[in-house]
Amino acid sequence: MKKTLSVLLFCLVSAYSTVNAEEPQIVEHNQLMDHGDGHLMDMDGGMIMGQNKDKLPAGCDKVSEDVKIEVHAGHKYSKQFPGTIFGFDKHEWRVKPCTRLTVLFVNEDNVRHQWMMHGLPKFMYDKGMFHLEITGPAKITGTLILPAEDKTYLVHCDIAQHMEKGMKGELIVGKGSGTFPSIPGITDPAIPDNYGPSPSQPKPLDVNAATVKPGDQAPPAASAANAAVAISGDTAGFFSGTLIIGLLVGFVGAPFLFREIEQRCKGMTAADALQHTLKLLTDLFNALVRLVAWLLRRVTGKDKLLPKK
Repeated sequence: MKKTLSVLLFCLVSAYSTVNAEEPQIVEHNQLMDHGDGHLMDMDGGMIMGQNKDKLPAGCDKVSEDVKIEVHAGHKYSKQFPGTIFGFDKHEWRVKPCTRLTVLFVNEDNVRHQWMMHGLPKFMYDKGMFHLEITGPAKITGTLILPAEDKTYLVHCDIAQHMEKGMKGELIVGKGSGTFPSIPGITDPAIPDNYGPSPSQPKPLDVNAATVKPGDQAPPAASAANAAVAISGDTAGFFSGTLIIGLLVGFVGAPFLFREIEQRCKGMTAADALQHTLKLLTDLFNALVRLVAWLLRRVTGKDKLLPKK
């Protein structure tokens, strides 16, 4: 009888321990010390960088909407993605420009994790980042107001190897500005794993077969020169066409561009406004060159459509 009771007691203790291990007690960190410039932290492993609840970025006349998201981080969210160790419960978030975004970050592991954004304007956000950090199991909440432009921001955990092992995502503002590779469940890996057989070695050149026999027609010696002339001619035509179209578009669009720059740089210092303007002009020039190149390929018939599967 005593042996049976001991076994039952052991089973109850094991079951209780298992339940507690699966459901960690999440501690909320909400008593953080404000160190200025949106930097808050406590002595128990909680930190917020880039807190901004009311200062509007350049180009935002008002907050477009208030959005709250809840992000969970932990080892268990990596199980569906082979090759990863840590993960977020979601890896992509979409909001409007000028959104006031409040992030509740829940760390379900017994280690330190972060939810960090890069690429924000430095005149508002120190180091250009918004940063939530917590040693878990715990949760922490931070708020920021997103800029007016359409952009895709990288989100990740900056603890050593956590990003490489799965903790990365992207925040898409408005239409976004593209996407990032290797986002679990969202985009293809930058360097996919390949466990197939190694490629076969190339066959050695058969010198006898390559020898020109009497009566055979030798390849024309001027073919390489002709190809070089054709390529240089295409390049010259491309740049001349790009220059002409660029001048026309610049002449017509200059008033609109100046108005947009003035709107976006409102409230910035002279140095920040200059940096922001140069980046905007560079992005616009690159987009124009890509557009003109695509148009020329379409006109010359060199832009072939991909075959249907």
